[in-house]
Amino acid sequence: MIPSPSLPLNSLYMELKRVVVTGIGAVSPLGNSAAETWQKLLDGVSGAAPITHFDATQFKTQFACELKGFKAENYIDRKEARKMDPYCHYAMAAASMAMDDSAIDLEAIDKNRVGVVFGVGIGGMQTFEDEIVNYALHKDTVGPKFSPFFVPKMIADICAGQISIKYGFHGPNYITSSACASSTNALADAFNLIRLGKANVIVSGGAEAAIIPCGVGGFNAMHALSTRNDDPEHASRPFSASRDGFIMGEGAACLILEELEHAKARGAKIYAEMAGAGMSADAHHITASHPEGLGAKLVMENALEDAELKPEDIDYINVHGTSTPVGDISEVKAIQAVFGEHAYELNISSTKSMTGHLLGAAGALEAMVSVLSVQNDVVPPTINHEEGDDDPEIDYKLNFTFNKAQKRTVRAALSNTFGFGGHNACVIFKKYAE
Repeated sequence: MIPSPSLPLNSLYMELKRVVVTGIGAVSPLGNSAAETWQKLLDGVSGAAPITHFDATQFKTQFACELKGFKAENYIDRKEARKMDPYCHYAMAAASMAMDDSAIDLEAIDKNRVGVVFGVGIGGMQTFEDEIVNYALHKDTVGPKFSPFFVPKMIADICAGQISIKYGFHGPNYITSSACASSTNALADAFNLIRLGKANVIVSGGAEAAIIPCGVGGFNAMHALSTRNDDPEHASRPFSASRDGFIMGEGAACLILEELEHAKARGAKIYAEMAGAGMSADAHHITASHPEGLGAKLVMENALEDAELKPEDIDYINVHGTSTPVGDISEVKAIQAVFGEHAYELNISSTKSMTGHLLGAAGALEAMVSVLSVQNDVVPPTINHEEGDDDPEIDYKLNFTFNKAQKRTVRAALSNTFGFGGHNACVIFKKYAE
């Protein structure tokens, strides 16, 4: 008899390994480290400002959440960096910081059992745009002109390959690509690889660098981005009636996921335990979420079942919360459907109100935020909500953690990400206990 797929994985075949977080790293619009990013989130700082990567004066949206003062050569050999797209620079930087934070002794571990699983929604978009423009400029004079590094710089999987090359890791190595759910799917895969005994350690996260003309122009054409060019810092306002779209963000975040006994044997510090992961599909529309949040409801239910937790065990939800008219409402409906009366005991916040939307990297950054909330018992805010700016379709009895961080015990935190194509992914982290 084939076991029912609805049963938790650990009741089907074997006693699964426990998975913990032993290192974190990030480069974000709020700072070039996890610590700086976390502090600015708690302070309610917006990373939005006028675009500097290119001249955006002719675009409907002229601002974004860019990295500030990031230097790839701080993490990568200058000659090697020239062979990489910016998204890969960000991935390498976040992975480097996470590896340093984990204090893993590279001479003492079995590198055959260490892997890299990253999430990337788009990949080398800057490289692709540059090469096509270069081709168009030269095709009528010198003929086709392309860099020999065009393909390896552009392809979305190369960041995982570059990280493994840097450290000599021979374990599972690939990327997941499911639009804005990409890096949450990567974390889910990494989690499953470890608990099934396929690896001891996985370097997992996400990266994206799409603040370029075709990135901003493409999302503008879809009417997906906020156009508050006169007030970028207050443009992202999830769950407010006046919300008008998301802000493009960029960067990377990385978590070192490790099998518990492996971590204990080397005396690793443990931030939190990864408890479960869920996935689902809206099967509704190529870009819009299901209006009743059916896919979002299912993915949270799947994650709770996988973690063997009840709704009342969750204290904080880091929501997808992009500040779009339809998406915010559907996610709230899903939360109320899953959590019932306990929804009013939760803290809910959208850190995208400060970081912008990092697309394929969003899930990894928000998972890191969830881990730090569990570790530090504090919930970062959803900024930019103003008194009276209430949407009649949203229940404000829910605690959206508006404008100010809140201290509270966070036993477990859930993080949602939803991507174009109807892809939904959710991860849960809880306090580590023997």
